[in-house]
Amino acid sequence: MITKLIRNACKFLLPATFALVAAAQNPQSAIQAVLDTQAAAWNKNDLATFVSFYDPKATFVGETVTRGTSQLLDRYKKRYPTPERMGKLTFSDNEIQMLGASNALVIGKYHLDRTAAGGGPANGIYSLIFVKTPAGWRILHDHTS
Repeated sequence: MITKLIRNACKFLLPATFALVAAAQNPQSAIQAVLDTQAAAWNKNDLATFVSFYDPKATFVGETVTRGTSQLLDRYKKRYPTPERMGKLTFSDNEIQMLGASNALVIGKYHLDRTAAGGGPANGIYSLIFVKTPAGWRILHDHTS
């Protein structure tokens, strides 16, 4: 029981701790740290942490338009219901362009390394709009194809 309590506390403290560390970094480094943390969470099959770096009012544009983090989490859970379907995620070729002190545009590539049973490898590009919040840098808009 104590182990479960500690595990749950860490799950909630990790994003808060990350936000404090990221606040001390320059914006580009902090934004890259968000992407690195998201990839690590994905690769641990932790969709809740992955989605925690989206702004609550986030919009995701892919095959459909999804609004808000609860809908986004539901979308990911339906689309990637197993570790095999999730595969291993890597982000690359990130171009981070500041759009003022509290907004940034990120363009990059993703790769999902999956077995044939998991759906096979998947690649694509994304553009993200980040906004600086009291909790740290968060994704406000995600267009992935």
